[in-house]
Amino acid sequence: MYTDYTSHYLNNGIRLIFMPTDKFKTISIGLFLHQELSAGLAAKNSLLPSVLEQGCRAYPDFLTLQRKLESLYGAQLGTDIIKSGERHIMAFTLETAHDRFLGEESDLLNEGMAVLSSVVSDPLVEGDSFNEAYVRQEKNQLIKDIRAMLNDKITYALERCLALMCAEEKFGVFKLGKIEDYENIGSAELYSYYREVFSKNPLDLYVVGDLEPGRVIEAAESAFDFKRSEALETLDETDIMRPVKETQYYEEAMTVNQSKLVLGYRTYTGFKDSLYCPLLVYSGVLGGFPHSKLFMKVREEAGLAYYIHSRLEQHKGLMVISAGINHEDKDKASEIINRQLLDMAEGDITDTELDNTKRGLINQLRSRQDSPHQLISFHLDGEIGGRTYTMNEIAEGIEAVEREDLIKVADRIKADTVFLLRPKAEGGV
Repeated sequence: MYTDYTSHYLNNGIRLIFMPTDKFKTISIGLFLHQELSAGLAAKNSLLPSVLEQGCRAYPDFLTLQRKLESLYGAQLGTDIIKSGERHIMAFTLETAHDRFLGEESDLLNEGMAVLSSVVSDPLVEGDSFNEAYVRQEKNQLIKDIRAMLNDKITYALERCLALMCAEEKFGVFKLGKIEDYENIGSAELYSYYREVFSKNPLDLYVVGDLEPGRVIEAAESAFDFKRSEALETLDETDIMRPVKETQYYEEAMTVNQSKLVLGYRTYTGFKDSLYCPLLVYSGVLGGFPHSKLFMKVREEAGLAYYIHSRLEQHKGLMVISAGINHEDKDKASEIINRQLLDMAEGDITDTELDNTKRGLINQLRSRQDSPHQLISFHLDGEIGGRTYTMNEIAEGIEAVEREDLIKVADRIKADTVFLLRPKAEGGV
């Protein structure tokens, strides 16, 4: 599996991570700005990448910028906001063809980096403010995105459970913030915030492609040479050790046809923990695949769930079980779910469940090699989690997991929060 990368710090403190590979006929570039996740900053962090993507001084509107990207053989520029543990990460990506395959003289690495740098370091400003129309447009779009979540009841139920579970922690903040926060963000305030965070917050620059390290470093030093503070911020690690006093239960009624049951657990296991790979296998055996216990016992055998699965919030050390059920089946479904966790704690795991889960996880890992963005994401996850694994290390760690390791994982897991999104009663709430 792909494992190689080199790391280099630019003169202004930006960390360059280069992943050389001849697997792709493209050059992929990603710039990631790290900020803490907080209620007061979430809306600004979400709004800023969207505004920057609309235009910069060199390409002052979306159409001009798109024409420039087309001239780079259809290069793709994108932005995103990522919630990763208690980090809020602004992502700026650009993917272009590799000039080696074009049959003509070009330097798409330098040109692509120059465009990305223009977007993030030389924005379109009017005095000491961002373009008012761009800010207003992107605020309206993000407010629509927040409201749209209400229409996706599965996502809404998951987010509500996590928000309630982590109400007193940074992780409880929704990644797009709150609608009312956008109403108070002015163009001048956002520009001032932009100058602050790009000056002092951690910045990671990733490059994936069939390139020479020297060429990548030279191109990065040239393109991303904007001035930054000499005193750079350091961000705290995510807190994964919050104790559980007792399991909390919440219900909410909405106009839905089926109930959404979400159960949140603390695993007390992070990236740096010796039980990290066993935790991946534990969640897989429990509810990560069609052969897993939850799917087989709750959906297939008992016929109580339209869907059911477990997932990990790896950076926060959380595990969440989500199920779509008929409301009258909630107690029976909860009983069978709890029985599966007890079976895991008692080591009631078949060789077939264990082997199939390992194969499934390793296949998922291998599939990440097929996308340069997945390679970047895999390494970035390790950096945020405090330990950067190679894919081989994870694969070997998964392969080595024994039943006794899963029992150790189970001993740590504590039920924290149960959230039920249920249909409204006729004529009531």
